[in-house]
Amino acid sequence: MGVIIIISNYLVQYPINKFNLQDILTYGAFSYPVTFLITDLANRRLGKKEAKKLVYVGFAIGILLTTFVSTNFQDMISIRIALGSGTAFLVAQLVDIEIFQRLRYKVWFVAPITSSILGSIIDTFLFFSIAFLGTGISWVTLAFGDLFVKFLMSVLMLIPFRLLIFKIKDLNGKKFIA
Repeated sequence: MGVIIIISNYLVQYPINKFNLQDILTYGAFSYPVTFLITDLANRRLGKKEAKKLVYVGFAIGILLTTFVSTNFQDMISIRIALGSGTAFLVAQLVDIEIFQRLRYKVWFVAPITSSILGSIIDTFLFFSIAFLGTGISWVTLAFGDLFVKFLMSVLMLIPFRLLIFKIKDLNGKKFIA
């Protein structure tokens, strides 16, 4: 989890300069949705309490490593990216866990897609507003571009989720609807 956060925090600083996407998309949009997959698999396997522990550990690792690896303390944007990332990650992941928990015994794809999409919306707007509000960076267009990719990645993450849920057992002993 911590590695994905670090990679995403680094990549969000770089817009995609191909196909005129530099004002609407950064590379971080492609890596960050993996955190929702990790959280959802932990929630499916270990339950809500353990999934929250994973999020807290991921948050701590992410904050520590981001602070020392990719934060330039002379650059306010870099500091705001670290603060925005931590805040958005923690809030969005905890919301993801709650939504997933409530929907976990529905048809297999309902919980991960719903929790990931709602978590992505929260994460995106918290992160981009904290990191870039008032900086002159066109953060709203970046946020919408980022969110579109996160929605696409949420759908694509259903593939590994589906493949991996057959490899894990629910510790609560309940079965989900295949």
